[in-house]
This record gives sequence, structure tokens and C-alpha cells, in this order.
Amino acid sequence: MTDAALDAEGSTACGGFTISPALIPPGPFVFASPHSGQACPADLGARTDLPPQSLHSTEDALVDRLIACGPGHGAVVIAGQIARAYLDLNRDPAELDPRLVSDVARGPLSAKVAAGFGILPRLGGDGRPLYDRLLPLQEARDRIARVHTPYHAALAGLMQTTHARHGRAVLIDWHSMPARINGGVTGPDVVLGDRYGTSCATGLTRRLRTAFEQLGWRVALNQPYPGGYSTRIWGRPTDGFEAIQIELNRGLYFDEVTRQPGPGWSRCASGLQRVIAGLCAATP
Repeated sequence: MTDAALDAEGSTACGGFTISPALIPPGPFVFASPHSGQACPADLGARTDLPPQSLHSTEDALVDRLIACGPGHGAVVIAGQIARAYLDLNRDPAELDPRLVSDVARGPLSAKVAAGFGILPRLGGDGRPLYDRLLPLQEARDRIARVHTPYHAALAGLMQTTHARHGRAVLIDWHSMPARINGGVTGPDVVLGDRYGTSCATGLTRRLRTAFEQLGWRVALNQPYPGGYSTRIWGRPTDGFEAIQIELNRGLYFDEVTRQPGPGWSRCASGLQRVIAGLCAATP
């Protein structure tokens, strides 16, 4: 997959992500949306009979648009452009699924890999197999080098630059979740994942919870999403790096059938702008 191919798929030549710099003097916040990409590179090689809805069912559709106000409040935004079906930017590179990738040593698997959602997902969000073939190990490694490595190098650069400027850097990792979770039960409106109080200052979690609750939204902490790979590697408060994962219920803003903004889009976007403005303004 060449840079030109990536461009043709609507991505960037720098590995499949975009960076939107702060439009006012930047603060300590870095916003990330790793799963909002929809571009499917030509070498994906998924099943030819796979419905488009299945191919895109694990994406955090439109989350990058919901947080696009971030630069106007001093936050830099990095957003993935490549579909999650191709590669999951919020997984450890070692999380290869031996049921999908050939020549991977079998051993204990993380819960996500066992469920079919490793760094190269085996299943769509609706449970349909994405492939009718095994992926060679070298193909998996090439995808990681081509998409995952540049994204995380760029994220590291943003975090380190922010830390050098402010003495701290705070990653807000934005995601979305199905309207119904845990066997069809309607989920909360927001899940804040701070890895059970370890990845950021408790004051940040508390401020975010209060801000969302002031919108009338139901907020859960760490269940069922305590924070993924990026939250884990950047959630080091003693080193001046903090991270928190925010999961937004798609029922707030998205029509999962048409995959377009739903009737709640304007209200959700307006609410998030209030949350983001308050978060950034309250930072010294």
C-alpha cells in the first residue's frame, strides 16, 4: 500500500491520520479520535460478500466531527483516517489473533483478542467474520508499520511537545459505543475510563463527570470501558502525562442504520462544545 494509495482512499500521506493544530495558544490537552476513520485501503482483502454495515460497524463514526471544536479552545486533535476493520489504532501491536494471522504463536490471549477484536480485527461489530482467509504474518506486520506505528509516533510527539510547553500533557481519547450494550441493555450516555483512577488526576475525572451530568447525561466510570492502549501508555500522572478515555453513546447523535447524524446530532454537538470549552478554560 503506497502513500498514493492512501491518498486515494481519502487518508493522508503521513500514515493515515490528520492533525488539527490549536487555533489559539495551545493548552495541555491533546484530543485523539483513533476509530473515526472510514477509509478501507485496497489491500484490506475482506470477504467480498460482507455488507458495508458490517465492515464499518466497529468505527466511532463522526466522533472526529463532534470534537472538531477542540482547536478553537486550544486543544490539538489527532484523528485516524483508516477504517478500524483494517487496523485498530487503540490496540497493542502484540495483540495478534492466531485465528486470523498465520504463524502467530498460540498462548494466553487478552479478552479483546479472544473476542475477535485484536489489532487486526477478525470480526465486525455485528459479529460477522471480516475475512474468509488467513492473513500472513508479514502482511499483519506491514499494516502495523504502515498505519499503527506512524500514528503513535505522531501522538507521542504531540504529548511530548505539550509536556515540554506546559509541564504536563493530558490525552483525551474520544470514542463511541453502541446504544445498547451488555446483551441489549441500554447503556449510559457516557463512560469515563481512567483505568480505575490510575491514569489521570481524580480532579479531571470529577470535572468531566460533573460537566456531562450538567447536560443531563448519565455517566458511568470504567464499566465496561476502563481505557484502552493509548490510555494505558499515556496514563502516567507521576511523569506529568495523564489520559482518560471518553465513550459516547451513539444513540445521542447517530443513526446506526443509515450511518448518518441522527435526530440528536445538534443537541449532542452543542453539549460537547460546552464540555470541551469548560474543560479547556478551567486549565491554568
